Amino acid sequence: MHPMFQHVLVPGLATALLLQAAPVLAQTPAVLAGAACPAVNPPLTLADAQRQAHDNNPTLSAARHELAATDGALQQAGAWPNPTFSMELEDTKKATRTTTYTLSQTLELGGKRGARVAAARLGQDAARSQLVAREAGLRADVAQAWFEVLHSRQRLALALQSADLAERMSDTTRRRVQAGKLSPVEQTRSRVAASSARLEVNQAESDARISGHKLATLLGRTSPCVGEAQGDGAVLPPLPQIADVVRLAAAAPSVRLAGIEVDRNKALADIESSKRIPDLTVSLGNKRDEEAARNMTVIGVSLPLPLFDRNQGNLLEALRRTDRARDELVAAELQAQSTAAEGYETLRNARAEAQALQQDVLPAAQQAYEAAARGFELGKFGFTEVLDAQRTLFQTQTQYLRALSAAHRAAASLEALLGTELARLPGAGQ
Repeated sequence: MHPMFQHVLVPGLATALLLQAAPVLAQTPAVLAGAACPAVNPPLTLADAQRQAHDNNPTLSAARHELAATDGALQQAGAWPNPTFSMELEDTKKATRTTTYTLSQTLELGGKRGARVAAARLGQDAARSQLVAREAGLRADVAQAWFEVLHSRQRLALALQSADLAERMSDTTRRRVQAGKLSPVEQTRSRVAASSARLEVNQAESDARISGHKLATLLGRTSPCVGEAQGDGAVLPPLPQIADVVRLAAAAPSVRLAGIEVDRNKALADIESSKRIPDLTVSLGNKRDEEAARNMTVIGVSLPLPLFDRNQGNLLEALRRTDRARDELVAAELQAQSTAAEGYETLRNARAEAQALQQDVLPAAQQAYEAAARGFELGKFGFTEVLDAQRTLFQTQTQYLRALSAAHRAAASLEALLGTELARLPGAGQ
């Protein structure tokens, strides 16, 4: 076979398609990562990326701070009201002056303090559930972004190979046209094909940079230099049993959080209900009568009369918010079930497409290209047949990589929803 065609033949098909990207990528570090990145970046495995995101992602750090803040809210909820010290002076003349010193303490009635503590604990549970949900979501987002980096760079490698082949074929066609063996129309077609291949390279470069920026953001980096994604890009995410997906969707992080919100709103309603019972204030003091030259003990009790304000408006608001929280819980359950079913179907279809491309379409496209290349070398086929076969092969390779990316996106979305990795499910299989 002619040397200009040999370097695109793919031994091992799908797996080798991904492996052959490495030498091309190694020659173009500045194109892939950006001009400001060093020529050599340390490799980045998926486990490394998830660990870095767990340690450095600002959104996850904010959720941790929010959880830590609830410790203060819980501490404050259990605090007793401060006592009040007062002094009262009657008459400004020392000989006839009367001075009263009083220390007052409010005693909360109706279970106000217990209700506040219960609501604060539920607020802490909500913050903890929010942190768990964000951790699961971040882990899934990093996995998706990491595979996007891997696949986008492999797509760039294929585009570079396609562009290089198009340039070689354009040169060959030009020489054959000059020798009078081909029509000038073929030369025009070859130039158009080479230009289209260069445009595909530009698009692939842009996609690679975008995916690198997205992963760097998830890792908490200001620089898009995330290093070479190191791993098997041809591996498909596992497909769990639909029964496991439905079961986990019923207890998804979003559903658990909505359930906690119902309980928290109930606790807030209990706080407002306890405020209908007025607090008792007791006071103890001393009164000094200078004119009578005697000290007197002062004891007082005060209790507001709930004649006009019984906190009925705040209680009504809290009860209606509890009703809203219940409706949101039902909506969260329905949404989780619907999203889980949709995500499962998307994952199943993406896996089926990738498997079909790997097992059937790619081998056929490879064989068609080999046959066209041999026929072109022997003069049996024209340039158009070779160009069509070459374009079909690279389009199929790119479609395969896109199907892999779609499968990993669907898996990441499903993992974020369920709050667990699909590989951990007992019925998950490749």
